[in-house]
Amino acid sequence: MTQTQVTNFEFHDLKPAVADFRREVLAGLRASPRRIAPKFFYDAEGSRLFDRITQLAAYYPTRTEIGLLKAHGREMGDLLGRGSALIELGSGSDVKIRTVLDALAPAEYLPLDISGTHLRAAARGIARDYPAIQVRATCVDYTRQFELPATAPGRHRVAFYPGSSIGNFEPGQVMELLDWIAHLVGPGGRLLVGVDLKKDEARLNAAYNDPEGVTAAFNRNLLVRMQRELGAGIAIDDFEHDAFYNAARGRIEMHLRAARPTTIALDGESFAFATGEGIHTECSYKYSVEEFASLAALSGFAPERVWCDTDRLFSVHCLRANPRG
Repeated sequence: MTQTQVTNFEFHDLKPAVADFRREVLAGLRASPRRIAPKFFYDAEGSRLFDRITQLAAYYPTRTEIGLLKAHGREMGDLLGRGSALIELGSGSDVKIRTVLDALAPAEYLPLDISGTHLRAAARGIARDYPAIQVRATCVDYTRQFELPATAPGRHRVAFYPGSSIGNFEPGQVMELLDWIAHLVGPGGRLLVGVDLKKDEARLNAAYNDPEGVTAAFNRNLLVRMQRELGAGIAIDDFEHDAFYNAARGRIEMHLRAARPTTIALDGESFAFATGEGIHTECSYKYSVEEFASLAALSGFAPERVWCDTDRLFSVHCLRANPRG
């Protein structure tokens, strides 16, 4: 089928601006400690590298979540209801969303992602393969409030937030994001969200330090983006990937550490790094089932159901919206 024949596909580009990238990078480099949000990992190359990460032997979250979706898809579909407007926050694994589409049989599918190239290709493929579903893709920074493309009147809304991406936010930010999602789906709407569970530290550390160096390349791609898109002066080889589990905070931390004294130059400013100093690029919080359910209950959602694998590596929660305010 040619591109012109995909009649059930729309693409809305809200243009997450390069200016936003520049402003947030400069603010992050000026901060102490320095940090840049993980949403900026996902240009086309970053999305490609993350797809490779999900296939690594040590990286359990993706295959475990897919296993849960496949094993319990019918039950999830019965609970969430067919014929919905399905909103996906962060268009991720093709296998994941196809499993959910098969189980929920929505009338409309609205994927949201900050990487326009990756989103357009993936969403067009879905529209081609699911001609009965109206696909309305939006390139947007979904962590900020925006106007969702119109859905059919009276259509109930379901949000899908896979991959434990919610772990990238601080707990206070999680509450704000869940409040926003609750208003997005409306009273009685539901959220199906993947949450990585607390587990053995060795297994966690192995998942973010693959010997193939794919996660390191994914982390360092942030510097490549800064160099290419912002004109930043960076000696990329001066920075190394550093990821570890911080047990006291219950999270994996990823950093870009200076292997030697170096500088980053951007917009007339020079940011010096001593050996070992770095940029905090990602947190990935891990929760117990009870911890996440309690957080959701404070954030405009009532926990309804949770599914876990037998090894208790990962969980998928179904939450019912009761927006506050």
